[in-house]
Amino acid sequence: MPMDTTRRGFLALAAGTTMAAPGILRAQTLRPVTCLTDWLHQGPNCGFAVAKEKGFYAEAGLDVALSQGKGSGGTAQIVANKASMFGFADGFVVGNSVSKGMRLTMVGAVFRRTPTAVIVLDESSIQQPKDLIGKSIGIPTGSAQFQQWPAFVNGAGLQLSQIKVINVDAAGAVPALISGKVDAIAGFAQGWVPSIEIRGNKKARTFWYADHGVNAVSNGIIVHQDTLSDKPLVAAFVRATLKGFLYGRQNLDETAQIIKKYQEASDPAITKREAELSWRTWVTPTTKDKPLGWIAPEDWRATVETLKAYGGVTTDLDPSQLYTNEFVPTEPEFVPPQNA
Repeated sequence: MPMDTTRRGFLALAAGTTMAAPGILRAQTLRPVTCLTDWLHQGPNCGFAVAKEKGFYAEAGLDVALSQGKGSGGTAQIVANKASMFGFADGFVVGNSVSKGMRLTMVGAVFRRTPTAVIVLDESSIQQPKDLIGKSIGIPTGSAQFQQWPAFVNGAGLQLSQIKVINVDAAGAVPALISGKVDAIAGFAQGWVPSIEIRGNKKARTFWYADHGVNAVSNGIIVHQDTLSDKPLVAAFVRATLKGFLYGRQNLDETAQIIKKYQEASDPAITKREAELSWRTWVTPTTKDKPLGWIAPEDWRATVETLKAYGGVTTDLDPSQLYTNEFVPTEPEFVPPQNA
């Protein structure tokens, strides 16, 4: 086929496009973007994989390379080092990281109530937090729940020295609990309770961090502050990702199959249960009728207060340093269902 020598053809080539046929332009080259999740691809963080598989990123002009994280702490560090352009991490970790000099900002919150909890088997003698005295608990040391552990202990009226903390890998936490290697585990309830219920065929009992003084914004999309200057990029990524989360909620069976593609060992029944539990964190009294991604200033103030009371933060940390709602879409379709 001869080259299109018309003015339109020349402009198309100058813009970095190619001609599929006379008068028909192929899409421009997508912009490469990197993103690191908080953990393995699962039901709760499904929005990223869904956005990629359903073409939401491509529609936004982005070619997103997704990588799996090993805890919010690690993800925050990697984004702060600019080794990943976007990340998914816990707000408590972001606040702690910023207090230490990392230049991070959350640009869209998904888990607006912390889903962290101490989890024990229902058959356990541990009926309340004080029963953890003298017991062992497995916590991944790179995770948000590990950073928040002192806050939970203090809020429950306990001492750190009264409970033995054992570092466990995320994948090994539930087996360690079921096999009796540890008496309890601490993590996102939405990530581990389904595995206990479905794979382990056990009932679980949870002690929510939020019920013991841990008032903190949980997971959201984070960037290095330098990235904020590229407003079209951040806006496009946030919109496409939130669209992925909302689509995932409306199409749960399809979402479970998408996660199966990214995490072959995943169980679709567990993935769906994980997602269902995560929805309980999407809407809080302060974010009622607000689009997914939007966070109330008072929630960030509470996060900073918790960090200063329990997280060892002594610097002058201003909540406004930690987040922006500038890139959150405002259309009605981005407002999630108001119940779980």
